Amino acid sequence: MPKVKVMVKNNQNEIRVPVGIRMLIRRCCQAVLVEEKFQQDAEVSVSFVSNDEIRRLNKIYRNKDRVTDVLSFPLGENGHFDSNKETGCALLGDVVISLETAMRQANMYGHSLEREIGFLTVHSMLHLLGYDHETSPLEERQMREKEEAVLTELGISREATFTDPEDNA
Repeated sequence: MPKVKVMVKNNQNEIRVPVGIRMLIRRCCQAVLVEEKFQQDAEVSVSFVSNDEIRRLNKIYRNKDRVTDVLSFPLGENGHFDSNKETGCALLGDVVISLETAMRQANMYGHSLEREIGFLTVHSMLHLLGYDHETSPLEERQMREKEEAVLTELGISREATFTDPEDNA
């Protein structure tokens, strides 16, 4: 089974990163690679940013002047990735998550922040591997099915969340 090295950085001060989130992100990245039968060790970077920063990035890279929940910056194309010369790992790309927006969406959808971050991580990993839900309704459906399959495998499906009543007190 391929290994994935995940570098997680907190580049925001608005929301405290909950204990266990870094491990959850690593588990999500690994699960996507297993689900997709990715054969090579890989590296990915995940950064938490503020709404202001993700809006700025969304405007620069997608020409959309609005806040979004997550941005993916794939380094590969058509299943081909550059490799880290020292480790031989495939360089998949970068994931940028607005922790503020993830928190708001978790509350809006009635599930835990962990479930939301798990979903955003799986979603972005699929983007890094070449999936794009914006190209067609079929691709969107396939991507959603893969997301839910991975989250279910990890025990964080829509039905089984980490919601803790203490979190809402």
